[in-house]
Amino acid sequence: FSLPTMEALITVFHRYASKDSGNPSTLNRKELKMLMETELSSFLKSQKDPAAVDRIMRDLDSNGDGEVNFEEFVSLVVGLSIACEQLFQIKQRQQK
Repeated sequence: FSLPTMEALITVFHRYASKDSGNPSTLNRKELKMLMETELSSFLKSQKDPAAVDRIMRDLDSNGDGEVNFEEFVSLVVGLSIACEQLFQIKQRQQK
């Protein structure tokens, strides 16, 4: 990853973490939902599950405090990156 890419990831996280009146270093459920609806809308729509944000929140919240810190958030980014890379490989094979 380039430095600008990492800075953008950090900026997006903190932009949403500071939206609600809670901890400015973590995302609560409402903030995570806003982030996903805005920044990851196509992913969220593809889930076709009204409880997707709740499920994702539970999966990300590894320490069980009801909030997602930056470390926990990065696991979402990694998971999505892996899924995108797998789709990329499938499309590459189909084009051959």
